[in-house]
Amino acid sequence: MQVQLRTARRDDCPRLLELIKELALYERAPQEVTVDLHHFEEAGFSKQPVWKAFVAETDGFIAGFALYYVRYSTWKGSRLYLEDLIVTEALRGKGIGKLLFNRIVQEARELSFNGMSWQVLDWNEPAINFYKKYEAGLEAGWLNASLSTEQIIDFKS
Repeated sequence: MQVQLRTARRDDCPRLLELIKELALYERAPQEVTVDLHHFEEAGFSKQPVWKAFVAETDGFIAGFALYYVRYSTWKGSRLYLEDLIVTEALRGKGIGKLLFNRIVQEARELSFNGMSWQVLDWNEPAINFYKKYEAGLEAGWLNASLSTEQIIDFKS
C-alpha cells in the first residue's frame, strides 16, 4: 500500500469531518461533534485560518489526517498543538499514523516551535503505546476545562 502525505485542501473537508465523527464514536462521544461543514471549512481556509492539516492518501482515498494549530504558552512560547491524529479504523496498524505524526514533528521543527502538545484519553491504550514509542511525556494532574457556546452566550459577569 502506497501512502502519500499532502497539505489538506478545502475540498477535503467533507472527508475530514467524516473521520472526525469516526474518532468521536471511537472515543465514546459522538454527540460532542457539533461543528458543521461550513464552519470547519471557514476555520481552515478563510483569510485567517486557525488550523492546518496534513492528509494521508492511499489510492486517492483519505485514510487519515493530522490537524494542528498554534498554541501559545506563557511558560514555553509558541508550540504546535496537535488537535487530532486520525486514521480510519480499517487502515490502523499499517504505519499511516506514524507517517502523519512524523510529518507533524517535522512541521514543528520547520516552524521553530518550542515544542508540541496534544491530549490522549487515559483509556486509549493503543494511542498511549503509540506515543510512548516517541518517548512522549504523558502528564498527570491536569484537568480539562471548557465553556460551551451556550455558556458563553449566557455568561453574566
